[in-house]
Amino acid sequence: MGKGQKLYKKAKSLIPGGTMLLSKRPEMFLPELWPSYFSKAKDCSVWDLDGKELLDMSIMGIGTNSLGYGNDEVDAAVIETVKKGNMSSLNCPEEVYLAEKLIEINPWADMVRFARSGGEANSIAIRIARAASGKDNVAICGYHGWHDWYLSANHNGGDDLSGHLIPGLSPKGVPKNLKNSVFPFHYNNYQELVDIVEKNDIGVIKMEVLRNFGPKDDFLQKVRDLATRKNIVLIFDECSSGFRETYGGIFKKFNVEPDMVMFGKTIGNGYALTAVVGKKSVMEAAQNTFISSTFWTERIGPTAALATLKVMEREKSWEKITNMGSKMQNGWLKLAEANKLDITVSGISAMTSYGFNSNNAAEYKTFITQEMLKKGFLASTNFYACTKHNDTHLEMYFDALNDIYNTIYKCESEALNIYELLEGPVCHSGFKRLN
Repeated sequence: MGKGQKLYKKAKSLIPGGTMLLSKRPEMFLPELWPSYFSKAKDCSVWDLDGKELLDMSIMGIGTNSLGYGNDEVDAAVIETVKKGNMSSLNCPEEVYLAEKLIEINPWADMVRFARSGGEANSIAIRIARAASGKDNVAICGYHGWHDWYLSANHNGGDDLSGHLIPGLSPKGVPKNLKNSVFPFHYNNYQELVDIVEKNDIGVIKMEVLRNFGPKDDFLQKVRDLATRKNIVLIFDECSSGFRETYGGIFKKFNVEPDMVMFGKTIGNGYALTAVVGKKSVMEAAQNTFISSTFWTERIGPTAALATLKVMEREKSWEKITNMGSKMQNGWLKLAEANKLDITVSGISAMTSYGFNSNNAAEYKTFITQEMLKKGFLASTNFYACTKHNDTHLEMYFDALNDIYNTIYKCESEALNIYELLEGPVCHSGFKRLN
């Protein structure tokens, strides 16, 4: 047992769930064997507590580091801020400069509020939108964080979030008086949304622009038109998809503009910063409610975001990571075909994943993680691209994966037993995600 596994064993007795983030729990990857903690990270390499270097061909900080770990330009800006002082009784000017930049990128918008996490941004956006519309009820599509307003959907009398988050999710701790205030609808099912709007006096529509597949039959434009016609505030949640296929929101690809949009993950390249960007007619409603937090005024987040956007724009990072992600998707499909395996690839190219069409899908995922770790890779069945990934990394990755796929084929053909190959428990299932 390595230092990371030992520390995680201790953590589970001190921290409920072991970690702060469900998606980083070792059980999601390789129970009892995942290295769990890092000592340092640079470009697309991570070093565990035992000093072993691992090539990150998986989730790159849960999608936060699209410029790679420890980008020199971003880090230099942050270090300079630390030297000058991060907090003060006065406000940091960087938040104004960043607001200007985000409005420049989104000329349909007029105003910005900042936070430090995607969950916070989601809550801010919902409160502002409810205040602006004068209505409590919200229609949602996709994943929007952990707060009460979202989880309350499972108080409606069923398991409404099963197709949007995790099947069987318990809303314990969420006030029951929020029942019938949030109504999930499925992506590309326009009639379902219309029915919800007509029956429930909806004031806000909140949705991911896309996750696993794109819009059909002008779905996004129909949603936009419905929102306009019914005086509903339309929010696009781009905490995950933003700045991955365009310089800004992925909604730009479809020529449909929201009333509000949230950005997160990528815009700080590993430093905490999220933004709620919107039209003045909606955003000014923030002054009619209460939205305030001490650490939203720290200086590191806006500084990092300004530097990150500068690097992104100069390098056209979204093009690089989309291209790299497309190569990964094609590589998975070719390797699966060569080894007579049936897989389904999903997600946008720069933030992609695949699954085995097999009763042993979870077991195969666990086996891949187990064997790739031995070969020096953090790797499972997903890939979040960064600008530091290159063709050599992909070549090394697929060379290592080929033998593993061949073994999985033997398991599928019953020449081998997958359970005899696993050195620990099967990984847990994470977010179903999505749509």
